[in-house]
Amino acid sequence: MKTWTLWAERFPAVSRIAAWPRPVQLGVASIAVTLVVGAFLWAGRPDYRVLFANLEDRDGGAIVTALEQMNVSYRLAGAGQAIMVPADKVHEARLLLAQKGLPRSGETGFGLLDQTRFGASQFSEQVTYQRALEGELAQSVEALHAVQRARVHLALPRESLFVRERQPPTASVLLTLYPGRSLTEAQVSAITWLVSSSVPHLDPQKVSVVDQNGRLLTPPSGEAGADGSRRNLVNDIEQRTVQKILALLSPLVGPENVRAQVSADVDFVHREQTSETYRPNQLPGEAAVRSKQTSASAQTNTQPPQGVPGALTNQPPVNAVAPIQTPPSAASANNAPGNPTALAATGVQQQGSGSTRDDATINYEVDRTISHTKNPLGTLRRLSVAVVVNYRQFDDKAEPLPADELDRLTELVRQAIGYSEERGDTLSVINSAFNEGTDTAVPMWQDPVYLEYGMRLIRYLLIALGLYLVWRAIIKPLLAPPRVVTVAEDDRPVALTDAQERDLAEERLAGELSRYEENLNTARTLAEKDPRAVAMVLRTWMEKSNDNG
Repeated sequence: MKTWTLWAERFPAVSRIAAWPRPVQLGVASIAVTLVVGAFLWAGRPDYRVLFANLEDRDGGAIVTALEQMNVSYRLAGAGQAIMVPADKVHEARLLLAQKGLPRSGETGFGLLDQTRFGASQFSEQVTYQRALEGELAQSVEALHAVQRARVHLALPRESLFVRERQPPTASVLLTLYPGRSLTEAQVSAITWLVSSSVPHLDPQKVSVVDQNGRLLTPPSGEAGADGSRRNLVNDIEQRTVQKILALLSPLVGPENVRAQVSADVDFVHREQTSETYRPNQLPGEAAVRSKQTSASAQTNTQPPQGVPGALTNQPPVNAVAPIQTPPSAASANNAPGNPTALAATGVQQQGSGSTRDDATINYEVDRTISHTKNPLGTLRRLSVAVVVNYRQFDDKAEPLPADELDRLTELVRQAIGYSEERGDTLSVINSAFNEGTDTAVPMWQDPVYLEYGMRLIRYLLIALGLYLVWRAIIKPLLAPPRVVTVAEDDRPVALTDAQERDLAEERLAGELSRYEENLNTARTLAEKDPRAVAMVLRTWMEKSNDNG
């Protein structure tokens, strides 16, 4: 007890703690002991460092077993994907584990083919080759700056001798991106082409890329993906057309004095057409000869009939006939060589009868044209453009644009958008005053952002107010030192509590009030007994107050 009294006299804080209730003292003592023990334990524990991270389950189990055999303490972190050991054991543990071939997850490339076993079946060799190819592709994809980890799954069907029974291979890529990073469409396309180019007969459209959140990064095949690409194409056409109009008219009328909207009608129907056309027969000199066949026969100076005499050979010759006279034109035409009629008409003596025969067959090529037409997807069928130009401002006064200037602006817009009447495009350029007087801004007290900030501020203020009340009502009275007063009886300092101090203050106030009443009664009695002296005192006070004023 004396020791506690000496500590209390030497350290005032001990005296304040001694005034606390016993449960509070026990709670504070237990908390202090816990903090001291925790500090010693924290200071005495070894510093753990990461040995391996991003491990697979089988590799993690093998490494943990090896560490237990080597009597090396370890800790698991990152949901079991990271193993930590004491800092002075990191390098030694890595060398010993590397001697045992751990971790094996880093040997997923073509290095697996170096560990071939004698007597391995064709199926096991195919599986090993597929694992090696997947590991090489994963390492290539991980070379991208935004990719933390990558896994590649290949579905390679068995090759068949029959073409109809062959199935195309497919692939899927799972990416784990670094926090706060993302891949662009060009990077996703590069990954798909990288994988498809590394696997024979793999179509880039058969490669699916998924991130760690389960989002499909490659556009889906089918109608769903086609709708997205079509929508993007239409939006691109409309935005580019609007940008052309604004870039052309903004320098002329001002950047805030023109508005444009474009609606594009795009045809996404896939059409293929094959036509075969035959032209009429061309002139003989222009047509191409396909085949030609010519035959000619002639007989001259034939021998007289020979053979066994008969009734026909014993007949007398016929009577002579006079030659026929022909016109000169006809005679000249018939005097062609090899014509027996012409020879008889001219009276030329021939020793025998002659005959001539000419046959000619000519086949011409048929003029045929075959055309195959395949229309591209996304053909623009119609373009509808609406442009509104603001009035011109002159000394705070709005005036409409002249008609000729509006026509010039219309012609410029028509040339900029590639207007086509045959396509059915429509263009409307209107000059109208913009209504800028109405303020559509949302008031600050109705803005959801400011409302959220206000609610958050009110929540923090309520928390601060609660902490202040706890401090004022509970903690501060416990930590406040007791007031030391001196009692007039023995002049020894005594420590008083707050309640005792309040009672003492009330007694002092009551004593002062009683003394004030006693002084007032004394002054009244003196004024009744000697009013002349009181008047002189008041006069003296008034003169002093006037002198001070």
